[in-house]
Amino acid sequence: MSDPLPRRPDIAASRLPGDAIARGFSDLHPALESHEALVEADRCYFCYDAPCMNACPTAIDIPLFIREIQAGNAIGAAKTILSANILGGMCARVCPTETLCEEVCVREIAEGKPVQIGLLQRHATDALMATGEHPFKRAAPTGKRIAVVGAGPAGLSAAHRLAMLGHDVTIFDAREKPGGLNEYGIAAYKATEDFAQREVEFLLKIGGITVQTGKALGNTIHLADLRRDFGAVFLGLGLAGVNALGADGETSGGSHDAVAWIADLRQTSDLSQLPVGRRVVVIGGGMTAIDAAVQAKALGAEEVTIAYRRGREQMNASVYEQEVAATRGVHLRFNLQPKRILAEDGHVTGIELERTRIEDGKLVATGETVTIEADQVFKAIGQSFTADGTEGEGEGIALERGRIRVDASRRTSLEGVWAGGDCIFGGEDLTVVAVEDGKVAAMDIHAALVAAEKVAAE
Repeated sequence: MSDPLPRRPDIAASRLPGDAIARGFSDLHPALESHEALVEADRCYFCYDAPCMNACPTAIDIPLFIREIQAGNAIGAAKTILSANILGGMCARVCPTETLCEEVCVREIAEGKPVQIGLLQRHATDALMATGEHPFKRAAPTGKRIAVVGAGPAGLSAAHRLAMLGHDVTIFDAREKPGGLNEYGIAAYKATEDFAQREVEFLLKIGGITVQTGKALGNTIHLADLRRDFGAVFLGLGLAGVNALGADGETSGGSHDAVAWIADLRQTSDLSQLPVGRRVVVIGGGMTAIDAAVQAKALGAEEVTIAYRRGREQMNASVYEQEVAATRGVHLRFNLQPKRILAEDGHVTGIELERTRIEDGKLVATGETVTIEADQVFKAIGQSFTADGTEGEGEGIALERGRIRVDASRRTSLEGVWAGGDCIFGGEDLTVVAVEDGKVAAMDIHAALVAAEKVAAE
């Protein structure tokens, strides 16, 4: 981490025995048994013009894959899923299905109990991955080389689709491992048993993809060189910047970026050795805040509080995720915004928050303050795009509200450069949306290369 935790009595490792930590980080949604999957698949109405399919950002044919499971063909179901979403295994684990496909399920509307689409998707994709086989084959080699910067969901999706179409792809990533958000940003209890890396290995079996890690744009690789040496470039850069809390005492020991802490947790081989405070406060209202809070509790923190500046209904985290946190012993408090972090001898002792309310549609501070004792404070208030490496190209890549501007085909303002994932304006912090960006960009890159080849041949 950027600010290592001091060894203080109130921040310590091994707060819980190993078996208790293992239970806290066990699979949030255990896989369905074969009979359970058949019973659940039988609940589907197989709707015409299915609302669940329309709600899926990658447009998976959900009725078809569920019917295939019902028919006992889980492998065929997986092929249906992966043809639309090559990271369907991870999405089955981390997608907020409760606000996407399952929210619009006819069973949910009629009975308040949707078909468990996410678990059925996991059942199918796990079955196929267990075979060790890759379901797709490459087209004839085109001789075209594509550079993909960023080995997160958008970059991996683009690379796989381009490789399927016969192109040779080189993925560059600044970190030591590929996977991006799936490897470094997802709560450990949502993707157990090193699933992110197993899925990357599965994806790479298509062939034609080379991965180079430790390659940072603007440092060890440069956009001008990539544009010169490759037929096209796709940028899946993610969000490297961290929003500041803007509160006094923010740099005190024990005050951390939740994203970096989760990444460290995901790379820790022995969770019993990861220090955590007795009293933890997480600032934010999104998935990162939930993930940080639940995992702090699972490590043995005695009191964990999420403080969000607006009301419960405005939280980006879904009602289901809020319930996960609450059932794990996390306190959720609303209409509280940070004012200052309290510290003694340079280390956090608490946080002072100010109550808020809505007036004329705007959030305003009331002047009333609340103090919560804390040994650790995690900020989970969003990330920002860092344009390092995208500048210095004449006019540079055009940005909109601090992120890369793209058109519907994910083309940037620079010729031969596409982008996707949460680094683009309008991008969302969801694996499934990033996968769709990569897929759309890959198809447009392919079309552009084919068109250019035709022009050259005339």
